[in-house]
Amino acid sequence: MRKLYIVPLAILFTLTATAQQEQMYTQFMYNKLAYNPGSAGSFVSPTLTAVYRHQWIGLEGAPNAQVVSYTQPLLNNRVGLGGTISRQQIAITTNITFDIAYAYRLELKRGTFAVGLQASMRNFRQNWGDDRIRAVDNLDPAIPVQPRSKFLPNFGAGVYYAAYHDKWFAGLAIPRLVRNSIDFSEFGTEFSREVQHINAMGGMTFKPDKDLTITPQVLFKYAIGAPFDAEANVSALLKHKFLGGLTYRVGGDTNGLGESLDVMLGIQATDNLFLCLSYDIGLTRLRKFNNGSVEACVRWWFTPPGVITTIESDTPY
Repeated sequence: MRKLYIVPLAILFTLTATAQQEQMYTQFMYNKLAYNPGSAGSFVSPTLTAVYRHQWIGLEGAPNAQVVSYTQPLLNNRVGLGGTISRQQIAITTNITFDIAYAYRLELKRGTFAVGLQASMRNFRQNWGDDRIRAVDNLDPAIPVQPRSKFLPNFGAGVYYAAYHDKWFAGLAIPRLVRNSIDFSEFGTEFSREVQHINAMGGMTFKPDKDLTITPQVLFKYAIGAPFDAEANVSALLKHKFLGGLTYRVGGDTNGLGESLDVMLGIQATDNLFLCLSYDIGLTRLRKFNNGSVEACVRWWFTPPGVITTIESDTPY
């Protein structure tokens, strides 16, 4: 009889079923296009960003994600365009998603208000032939024995306001509006669908000194049937070069301590290149079974922040 190795993966499936379906990122402030299509083109320089995240290090089948995004303003900053390619994996499930975002930007007296639309195509795949899972027998017709995949088209919308002179921003979005089925049942039974996620974000920049910029910002996430998630970050930029930040995340755990405490360090390595690394210290009961989470971000400004004069170079927008 074949051994059963499905328990750790089944636990992860249970966590996923009761939690938010979309990938979390500690460095959300550099990855806003993943949360809100209205943010496309919100920085006046064309920008290319790559993020790698390894969650719950040491736990087999734990989530990991990679995302590459590009955004730029067009037509005198009246239009913003953006595109994202992302890969997310948890246990035997892999999502590869292509997103295209368009934002119409309306110049107001003290800032810019943008309305964004997003078109998306996702390949949803489950590898039931993975060697890590073993079934006692293969007689249950509800459990596939071969890899399954399907394509999930979707669209989303969001609004985003950036007050460049007063140094604050706010946004609200639902990136995926269609509740696609993510079941592979051959008998007409449907248990799982994509869930609509509502994302709200905001932040403000202060300059207590000419060489110091402090930016507190928050991200709120809600999905129907899942616990409310919130992240509060405070970052400090010294001499427009060295960045340090701290994030506190709360979510679905009931221990009262929150989900994680995250430390972030970054550097403006060259005029065009920004690098950032973060480490999440878990606060949930799951912390006994993993060594935290790590995330790396690389951002390339095609127009260096130092030569941009229309807004402050250190704004997080």
